[in-house]
Amino acid sequence: MKPLHVLHVVGARPNFMKIAPILHAAERSPALHSTLVHTGQHYDERMARLFFEELDIPRPHVDLEVGSASHAQQTALILARFEPVLLERHPDLVLVVGDVNSTLACSLCAAKLDIPVAHVEAGLRSFDRTMPEEINRLVTDAVADLLFVSEPSGLAHLKQEGVPDAKVHFVGNVMIDTLRAHLPRAKATGAVSRHGLQPGQYAVLTLHRPSNVDDPEALARVLEPILELARHMPVLFPVHPRTRERLARSGLSSPGLRTVEPLGYLEFLGLLADARLALTDSGGIQEETTVLGVPCITLRENTERPVTVTHGTNVLAGTDPGRIRAAIGAALEAPREAKEPPPKWDGRAAERIVQVLEGFSAPAARWESRGSPTSSR
Repeated sequence: MKPLHVLHVVGARPNFMKIAPILHAAERSPALHSTLVHTGQHYDERMARLFFEELDIPRPHVDLEVGSASHAQQTALILARFEPVLLERHPDLVLVVGDVNSTLACSLCAAKLDIPVAHVEAGLRSFDRTMPEEINRLVTDAVADLLFVSEPSGLAHLKQEGVPDAKVHFVGNVMIDTLRAHLPRAKATGAVSRHGLQPGQYAVLTLHRPSNVDDPEALARVLEPILELARHMPVLFPVHPRTRERLARSGLSSPGLRTVEPLGYLEFLGLLADARLALTDSGGIQEETTVLGVPCITLRENTERPVTVTHGTNVLAGTDPGRIRAAIGAALEAPREAKEPPPKWDGRAAERIVQVLEGFSAPAARWESRGSPTSSR
């Protein structure tokens, strides 16, 4: 039989860690043929190349080079540039990961051309529609034909939304596949000593959500208790250039708050694994610290990954300085303990995804009518 042609989409740095194990598992399957499209949503060439090299991701067959823009402009540009790729490459299925604008745009484009869509990390919900990622998740799941779920909450949400059980597959977390595969190499980088730190005696901070970094007053409120922590313990802060600019304008600083340029995957994972504490507004770090056993304080009022709270080390502290301060104190006083990982976070999620893809029957293609003027409504 002809192999199923799967077109894989990546767009932003978190996508790289999710797509890598799927591509590697797909390469081992004679039933699948893969094409990789990079939308260029995150366009830092040095950082993108570093992630591709570290995770052994093959060079993309297509790079849409969309770059940065507003949500509407970026989504529209991806749609416009992705449609000709689909019409030229004729995939049997488009596979998207996560919840970035590339996820939404490419799944919507495929659905309008009647090409089946597979969504990895389906069913995650923060129930906060002020987050662009929540809109991306909802729309992508609504048009997807295969919904690959990473944690039990996703199963419950999709059932509540009326998604047929036959479309839903609980496979586990591909981010953890990547972590487990690369943790030994990450620890061998020597990142902790290179940054002048001692294992278990420093904290790691990441902030990138506009609600935390765009408003100077909001940024000051979140950083207030963290700057207090930095007087007693080094806090390593890889800073996005946009956040660095706002931080400089705010005048907020402490000798213990060590700002550095964005880091590669292996270096950051090595630092995260040996940290005493992580403070973040990132969903991926909530998951990684859960498996690493590192106490995590999430600087948001909600999370789309509740299993990191119920089964992991994650605490939702919100953005109130008092609550953050209390969460930091409690985390530092509590002994670090090993916990069983959430269900199916065993490093084999990508294998399960490929097994489902191998059994998927794509509908007969009618490419001659797709995208033609007569097919528009």
